[in-house]
Amino acid sequence: MQLTGKITRDSLMTLEAYAKYRKEHKAEIIAHRKLRSVHLGDHVTLQFESETSIRYQIQEMLRIEKIFEEEGIEQEIEAYAPLMPDGGNWKATMLIEYPDENERKRELARLIGVEDRMFVEVEGHGRVYAIADEDLDRENDEKTSAVHFVRFELSPGMCAAVKAGASVRLGCDHTNYPAHTTISPETLASLAGDLR
Repeated sequence: MQLTGKITRDSLMTLEAYAKYRKEHKAEIIAHRKLRSVHLGDHVTLQFESETSIRYQIQEMLRIEKIFEEEGIEQEIEAYAPLMPDGGNWKATMLIEYPDENERKRELARLIGVEDRMFVEVEGHGRVYAIADEDLDRENDEKTSAVHFVRFELSPGMCAAVKAGASVRLGCDHTNYPAHTTISPETLASLAGDLR
């Protein structure tokens, strides 16, 4: 899978080429996604996206749906490409996970607005709160969704600090889910690669 900085139809593999690539590289992709997953407390995980993870997602959808026509490929790119960081931000899929269905229903009602209370804090800089669900609203008056898409916009100074080795905290200051964690050096090294 060749990284180009921009996903286009021409930069994707054919279904046949991807089938071969997938067999040989699936473990690497899974390891990459695991490296970029940050658990916040017991019930929230942020999967920080990258060109690698978004290319993989698009290729998987093309494979599963057996899409090989130009229009269908463009639709998949249009759906997923906005989740790819663009050099001055981090983008993540936020998962709220409660295995028990009744507990999940109760907690999603208590966590309305949680996606807007997510933040990153680069050492020496102020908090940056998530911009959530730009594609569509994922909550209503009764509950929030178990899946959100969030973006953290970083200033040039923050980007430089991260690239220079500053630590970064990920947190949430929602009344019903106060939590924070320091992003591990290994994960942060991967995330720093997203920044210009």
